[in-house]
Amino acid sequence: QVQLIESGGGLVQAGGSLRLSCAASGSTLNRYVMGWFRQAPGKEREFVSAVTWSGSASTYADSVKGRFTMSRDNYKNTVYLQMNSLNPEDTAVYYCAADGRWGNIRSPGLTEYWGQGTQVTVSS
Repeated sequence: QVQLIESGGGLVQAGGSLRLSCAASGSTLNRYVMGWFRQAPGKEREFVSAVTWSGSASTYADSVKGRFTMSRDNYKNTVYLQMNSLNPEDTAVYYCAADGRWGNIRSPGLTEYWGQGTQVTVSS
């Protein structure tokens, strides 16, 4: 079983950047595909990005494609989400997630492991 702890959230002005980190413990990270989700107030949790076990491939939601980049460092047991050109619509709690199956990682209902979340607020 893996435990996930996010960090790096905060308040940023529109057009700015943030880098989120997710540190894993309790299991080696390379056993899991990793993902980022977000949930804005009053909205359902939505998929943001995912990366394969080795980090060789990634996928993104259309709303963040070209602005966000996900990466992983299996030696450091850490995944990252670099967020550029942020806008107020990106304001949400961001969650790190892990699952053993690539087919599950885009669905909040199927993804097995979750962090506690980190708040990202983008001011206009």
